[in-house]
Amino acid sequence: MTACKASSRNAAMPEQPDWISAELDLDERGYAVLPALLTREQCRTLAMLYPVDDLYRSRVVMSRHGFGRGEYKYFSYPLPPLLQQLRQALYPRLAPIANRWNRQLGIDVQYPDTLEAFLDRCHRAGQTRPTPLMLKYGEGDYNCLHQDIYGDHVFPLQATVLLSEPGSGFTGGEFVMTQTTSSNQRAEVVALGQGDAVVFAVNHRATPGKRGGTRKAVMRHGVSRLHSGERHTVGIIFHDAR
Repeated sequence: MTACKASSRNAAMPEQPDWISAELDLDERGYAVLPALLTREQCRTLAMLYPVDDLYRSRVVMSRHGFGRGEYKYFSYPLPPLLQQLRQALYPRLAPIANRWNRQLGIDVQYPDTLEAFLDRCHRAGQTRPTPLMLKYGEGDYNCLHQDIYGDHVFPLQATVLLSEPGSGFTGGEFVMTQTTSSNQRAEVVALGQGDAVVFAVNHRATPGKRGGTRKAVMRHGVSRLHSGERHTVGIIFHDAR
């Protein structure tokens, strides 16, 4: 458990993200990159937790379920301190954006100011299993396009942090997002460096309509095939699972 204790050495979010730019990017593209959210040391320390099985509640081998190739593990509660700090720090920045999107789409759901209050809502509905996870990809691995929905209560934004270094640690393995509206579909590759986070829409978002007003865009995300090396990421999902 030494590695787990080490994960709390450094405070999360060493540099305060530019949230004004992030909100503009989320509105325009459905995702925003938060550069250098974690330091190299924090990334290495978190990646070292992957083999520590008693930190996790389950392991998923993607090929067994048709999800792609590679594997991931869902953390148990309590989360490692650094992940807990990140989850608590990101949620109140994202809740106002999630609430505004729902109002624009006419969805009668609003999210509380704190992560604790939102998780209480999830738990009262039977969604009690933690969803933050770590993913590991090797050569030839990939993740099919998908949405991370685990119950009726879904927070519409989530984050992924790249723990490995592109180029020297792995090649390929790009983060991919697609957006589908009633009139078109598009895909984007999101370039990330070690320690960068991408915040993105879980299942849908508000976008401007062609003739004014607002329409719903359906969002999916995945990872392209790894050409070489090994790639670790952590996923920070704010709603818990049934």
